[in-house]
Amino acid sequence: MKTQLQAFIETFNQAFANVDLDVIANSVTDDVVWKMVGDRTVTGKEEMIRLLKEMDDGQSYKLTIEHVITHGTTAAANGKMKTVRSSGEVRTFEFCDVYQLNKHKGGKIKTLTSYVMEAVEE
Repeated sequence: MKTQLQAFIETFNQAFANVDLDVIANSVTDDVVWKMVGDRTVTGKEEMIRLLKEMDDGQSYKLTIEHVITHGTTAAANGKMKTVRSSGEVRTFEFCDVYQLNKHKGGKIKTLTSYVMEAVEE
């Protein structure tokens, strides 16, 4: 059985895959910090939503969540995201996200650290 926090993290990840900006905006604090390791750091809900709008290029995404691990106000999730571009090109990315919430019960994400790599097809 999933905990409330595990379900919250899964819903948040599904919102990323579906580019559901309302769910994402309601899941993070106003001063959220999103660190994309090896790329950039985004600070603030408005900046995060602006970036996600820019990144939305109409691709379809298939999300597979492999694990969600939680403890107190900390959570981590890993899995795969398969994208199909309008050209038909298929790319798969593997990710691990680490979350820190602002409080234990009913909290929102205050920091998100994302590790993402393109998968090598075997």
